[in-house]
Amino acid sequence: MSVMVAVLLVFGTLLILIASIGVVRMPDLYTRMHAATKAGTVGLAALLFAVALTIHDLTVLSRVVGTLVFILLTAPVAAHLLGKSMQARGYQIWRNPRAGEVKVEDNDKTTLDNEADAKSSVR
Repeated sequence: MSVMVAVLLVFGTLLILIASIGVVRMPDLYTRMHAATKAGTVGLAALLFAVALTIHDLTVLSRVVGTLVFILLTAPVAAHLLGKSMQARGYQIWRNPRAGEVKVEDNDKTTLDNEADAKSSVR
């Protein structure tokens, strides 16, 4: 039982750490919301399950279940409403300016150039 609690604590802590890093490192509001909502909610759920497994008391279990239900119901709704309001205000989604770049091969031709040459020679 204590191994399961330790695994849940480490897993929950890592997910909350990942959510925190995601909020700091992501480029725009939408991806930050995604990082905070998904990883933060699952991380908190793992921590709450660890508390429920450790303390064998009905009042603790009821508080854990109540907190978990509250977080699972409100976090996605809050993120959705925040995203919807930002979209209504005209907030633009971040686009990676380097998304269309292709890695250059050794013979100084890109993979897309080789594919284009192959298609043009077939025609």
